[in-house]
Amino acid sequence: MADTIGLRTRAATLADAAAIAAIYNEGIADRIATFETEPRSAENIAEWFTGQQLVMVAETEATGPVAFAASFPYSDRAFYSGVGEFSVYVGRDFRGRGIGQPVLSALMEAAAARGLHKLLSRVFPENAASRALLKAVGFEEIGIHRRHGKLDGHWRDCVVVERLLDTGGAEDHG
Repeated sequence: MADTIGLRTRAATLADAAAIAAIYNEGIADRIATFETEPRSAENIAEWFTGQQLVMVAETEATGPVAFAASFPYSDRAFYSGVGEFSVYVGRDFRGRGIGQPVLSALMEAAAARGLHKLLSRVFPENAASRALLKAVGFEEIGIHRRHGKLDGHWRDCVVVERLLDTGGAEDHG
């Protein structure tokens, strides 16, 4: 469990860019969580801190950041202004220890505090660990994008997930 290793979550800072890049690069190399294929540098990650992105980290006192969750605007079109697209990554040595849940929960709280009403993402169908995490924190699988993108020359499907963050008031479905 995450609490047995002295885990805490917090808003990421520019000083975390190298650690975030290292965690993200493990996810890129593993080919189970992203279509990205090119490693990221600390400078690439530093760009995340210049816009409307939200970035949270989970860290231990001994290691520093071991996971991150980030949300980016879904679109620059005004009618999507309350929708964030998110990712969550856990360092290889810390996977399977319950760390994804607290860092993603921290991101959801920060997104709601910022006024976002929904977070969404896409997950490879075979990424059982991510799908279980997302279900555990209230995300719903709402569909599948068939042959959504190519990774290593092969078309890949993606499961679409979303969670509404603002639960008050009547929903407008029309």
